[in-house]
Amino acid sequence: MMKKFAIAFSAVWALSVLTGFGQEKSKVLVMEIKAEIDPRMTRYVNLALDHAEQIEADIILIEMDTYGGILTDAKDIVDRILDLKVPIWVYINKDAASAGALISIACDSIYMAPGASIGAATVVQGGSGEAAPDKYQSYMRSIMRSTAEQNGRDPKIAEGMVDERVQIDSIKREGTVITFTTAEAIQYGYCEGKVESLEEILQRNKVTNYELTRFEISSVEKVIAFFLNPFISGILILVILGGLYFELQTPGVGFPLFASLTALILYLVPYYLNGLAENWEIISLFIGISLIIVEVFVIPGFGVAGIAGIALTVGSMVLIMINNDFFNFDMVPVNDIVVASLAIFGGLSGGVLLLFFGGVRLSQSGFFKRISLTDTQAQSEGYTANFNSNELIGKIGVAFTVLRPSGKIMIEDQLYDAFSRGDYIEKGDQVRVTEIEGSTLKVRKVTP
Repeated sequence: MMKKFAIAFSAVWALSVLTGFGQEKSKVLVMEIKAEIDPRMTRYVNLALDHAEQIEADIILIEMDTYGGILTDAKDIVDRILDLKVPIWVYINKDAASAGALISIACDSIYMAPGASIGAATVVQGGSGEAAPDKYQSYMRSIMRSTAEQNGRDPKIAEGMVDERVQIDSIKREGTVITFTTAEAIQYGYCEGKVESLEEILQRNKVTNYELTRFEISSVEKVIAFFLNPFISGILILVILGGLYFELQTPGVGFPLFASLTALILYLVPYYLNGLAENWEIISLFIGISLIIVEVFVIPGFGVAGIAGIALTVGSMVLIMINNDFFNFDMVPVNDIVVASLAIFGGLSGGVLLLFFGGVRLSQSGFFKRISLTDTQAQSEGYTANFNSNELIGKIGVAFTVLRPSGKIMIEDQLYDAFSRGDYIEKGDQVRVTEIEGSTLKVRKVTP
């Protein structure tokens, strides 16, 4: 009886081992790198790896298909991968070129699909496609070599993926850079195996009892990505300008100012969160806006402050949208600079057109009539706001405050609201009343 029980128990135990019954499932997180390596991808990777830590993932799988991107962002991703305490494997299902090759080499294991490739990591200048200066090639060679060494791969081959001058017997001749096919990568130790799916990678590593989760960005992150679109940025700039203009035209309404501030936040926050908008760029933007406000409301005329304010504002907006390193544009694609500039100037041009043509239509719209007083309160209907006697016309007074163009004047020890037309009148200058408009006196400076 005991013998039969022992046999039955052994069978149950063996079955449980084979099926994984009673064992905790391994948590496998899958993330994708299937776009250009840039600040947006860096943010996505950081979010994915943060999520992996939160769920205590046992294995991380990267599904890779990219032609590369910005070197600085690739380096940030590599540093984050090398700091991980859990295995991270990459599945190259098509291409891992340039920065993609660097990220792949940083992973613990590399698996490739049939027909995939890895390599061609020469640093090129954005837009032109020409090789970047040697200081960038040297930096990339150093990173590739050290990363390969850290994961037990031949550093000479990694260097050969960057530098066409490197020669490796039977692998590479001078004048070309290394790009391995799947079979070649397996042969020279840059791939652990040819697979056709993520599940096959797990099977090869004897991971049978697992829970696979694909990382998806949240709705908030999708909204942030939406507002990173240069076209949307141009519209936001238009709303910023239009809101400020209409608030100045109808002070106290509040809605145009609220719309302008909301658009400014939606413009700045996504670029800041994605590492594009640096603190100094944002500070420059607000300094530029402040200079424009000072020029309009404090300093008479239009001079250095206004020109400097416009230059700072426009320049800061362009810099916020591109990944420059404090005015270093060597690694910035020319196309990114052109797109950012077009978005900014498109928004500014649209804002100017809105001021000229949209103002009239807005003032005639039903919405504007609901939030503002548009009826004429004619004197013939009993309305009047003229509390000053016509006897004041022609009288001489003294500017009690500076008139730029409005302020206060004193006539016979009595203060009156006044304004001038065209002249800036200093405090203490003599003025003559020429007209009365409502409760305000229109004056001009009396010249000796």
